[in-house]
Amino acid sequence: MVSESADFKGSGGGEKNEPAFGDRVRSAVIWRSGSQIFAQIITWSVTLVVIRLLDPADYGLFAMTQVIMSFLAFLNGWGFASALVQSDSVDPFRIRQAFGLLLLLNAMLAAVQLLGAPLAAAYYGQPQVADLLRVQALIFLATPFIALPEVMMSRTLDFRRQALVNLVAALAGAGTALGCALAGLGVWTLVYAPIALFWTRAIGLTIVSRLLVWPSFDFRGCGQIVGFGSAVLFSQLFWLVQSQSDVFIAGRRFEPHALGLYAEALFLAQIFMAKFVPPLNEVAFPAYSRIKDDPAAMRWSFLKTVRVLMLVAAPFYCGLAVTAAPMVETLFGTKWLGMVPYIQILSLALIFMTVQILFAPVNNALGKPLVTMLSSLGGAILFPTAFLIGAEWGLIGIAWAWLVAAPLLFLLSARMTGPRLGISLWQVARAMLPGLAPALVMAIAVALADRWLLGPLALAAPIRLTLLVALGALLYTALLWLLEREAIAEVMRLVIRRRPPAADATG
Repeated sequence: MVSESADFKGSGGGEKNEPAFGDRVRSAVIWRSGSQIFAQIITWSVTLVVIRLLDPADYGLFAMTQVIMSFLAFLNGWGFASALVQSDSVDPFRIRQAFGLLLLLNAMLAAVQLLGAPLAAAYYGQPQVADLLRVQALIFLATPFIALPEVMMSRTLDFRRQALVNLVAALAGAGTALGCALAGLGVWTLVYAPIALFWTRAIGLTIVSRLLVWPSFDFRGCGQIVGFGSAVLFSQLFWLVQSQSDVFIAGRRFEPHALGLYAEALFLAQIFMAKFVPPLNEVAFPAYSRIKDDPAAMRWSFLKTVRVLMLVAAPFYCGLAVTAAPMVETLFGTKWLGMVPYIQILSLALIFMTVQILFAPVNNALGKPLVTMLSSLGGAILFPTAFLIGAEWGLIGIAWAWLVAAPLLFLLSARMTGPRLGISLWQVARAMLPGLAPALVMAIAVALADRWLLGPLALAAPIRLTLLVALGALLYTALLWLLEREAIAEVMRLVIRRRPPAADATG
């Protein structure tokens, strides 16, 4: 997804040309995304069992704790460590400084969560929330041993060893979740499984990276780390305000069962954006950082990423919206059918969010994290305002708030990043169109077929779901072949072997 012909600065700071750079990027994407897919297959296989054993109220309580965890986690220092990726060179002392900063921040966060747990429980009116938060503080203690090895391996585009550790961690988390659910531990299942996953990653990454260094708490001369990291930190803070304010607002107004239905609908709708796009961004940030002095390569790479991603994301979201009812009944059971209206609305909103989050690694690689921060600030204003208004119509109003705020934030981010990247909003829209237009036509056809053909037959949910998915896949493939044949060829070139155009391709 990044131009293969670009010059880049190596870890030693010297400028050099590396013809195999594109192959390294492609390998990094395959390992990072491939491992994510396999890890999610493992996780979802167990989740489908666990979700049938637990109650929506368990997920509602867990969602309340995640708001607190997320608001504290933005201070975990990951952004400071990320400055090591963007830098042209690093020395051992800076690595020790970053590790010391990570240890200090995360120990403080664990202490704050332990002491503040009763306050969170009082806010929600749920005493059990305090006990859950106290145990979840263990996650912060694992973070330094994940962040530093991951950042240093990402700097060299070494995602193979990360991928293997992530797969082992996924197995550890899934095994813990299944065991706890079968043992009848209820909501504690959702607490112990992430702890097992995080600590397995911490131990595994520390071993494979061989990066167990002695921390330094002498922070003199680390201005670049703090400056870059502070902008990333505030971006994360504003993103958390944007993404967690719905549950924060709803948790005080609605009972855990209803909140659990909404929270799981949001989780399901966000699967693609939350699980598959971040791994691509993890590769994109160091890759963009290598070609940051080549504007043509940056433009070409970004628009290519949008085009290819939407070829997969658009049919996923549109298909999810029109198959939500039989899918929920088939995978989760009838007690979860209350999720369906939320899924249908949220899926459409997340089309815009999926593209919007692609702007961050571009800005950060260009050394402009302030642009990302200002965009996130816009989201932190737009979304809570929309949620407060939407909450007057219940949880369905909060879902509709997503569909209003998401396109507005996309437009804001595109207008802020476009001039720095040298692209227009129209060029971004054109890059989205090859995937989005056929997906919308497919979704309309599938919805009509479901209503007028399959509906009167009263088929069992699994059969109905299978037929709708098959019809959607057939229609989408046919439409791409008829209307966007070049898009298919583009994906094939990306997977097999592709070269960027010699000149600047901005469209």
